[in-house]
Amino acid sequence: MSVQPALAVHGGAWDIPVDWLEAHRDGCRIAFEAGWKSLADGGSALDACEEAVRILEDDPTFDAGRGAFLNREGDVELDAALMRGDTLDIGAVAAVRGIANPIQLARQVLEDGSHIFLVGSGARLFAREVGIAGCAPAELVVPRELDRWKQAVEAGNFRPDSAFGPSQKKGGTVGAVARDQEGRLAVAISTGGSPFKRVGRVGDSPLVGCGFYADDELGAACCTGLGEAIAKVVLARLSVEELRGDQEPEAALKRAFEVLERRVKGLAGVILVDRRGRIAVDFNTPHMAYTFRDAQGRSGSAPDQGE
Repeated sequence: MSVQPALAVHGGAWDIPVDWLEAHRDGCRIAFEAGWKSLADGGSALDACEEAVRILEDDPTFDAGRGAFLNREGDVELDAALMRGDTLDIGAVAAVRGIANPIQLARQVLEDGSHIFLVGSGARLFAREVGIAGCAPAELVVPRELDRWKQAVEAGNFRPDSAFGPSQKKGGTVGAVARDQEGRLAVAISTGGSPFKRVGRVGDSPLVGCGFYADDELGAACCTGLGEAIAKVVLARLSVEELRGDQEPEAALKRAFEVLERRVKGLAGVILVDRRGRIAVDFNTPHMAYTFRDAQGRSGSAPDQGE
């Protein structure tokens, strides 16, 4: 017996400038439409999440794939992960260079099943083994991020959390959560990490339970924000666990954010879907970019010009 699908897509939580609102809104909408079509055609929640995130990786608006932040050496290092809620299978990659769509590489890690997490040169080697073509690192660099990197080098004291300020023209980590017509849940996430990060830095995004988590018995969550703070409270798993007892997703996220703010004063945004296909979005930054439709027919999209 089939059930109504649900899907939420996000493009980051921060203080999005007015002249970037349209690009964030449109990018999330396009990715959502692709993921929703996959679900409507009977595709799996995992397929829908991967497809939505792949499109966001190709959009230079966001901090994922093409358009991602540069590290201190001026290189793009990417992280991505997926998780199935029915089997709890995971595929994750981190500190990957020269791969345009790391979410597709993470999917191959999941499907291979030998490991759940590959990093750096090992991830690149695995990409060659499974036939995922690399690209020239320069293909992932956009002028906006090259200019930011040059300014950071000149300043000499750039802090990653300054990217959340209103003067910063940046993009955001991307992700998706879904329930398919079989009632299965999934999550996918992709990021370039924080601006001017140390070489080899890995934040919350590809860490299971921190940036992402999915469990068919409860729900699926995907996070964005200051990765070190998110990881300290294992925010994705915390959000999903708060669904126990069939709690409302909005209430679950409220409790999870109370922990985040009280314990580590973190800044974040979370999309959450429960096993019934109910969706909630919460954030404690000025804006969050997202689009969703749940199993009850509720839908929403942000940021809006008037926010």
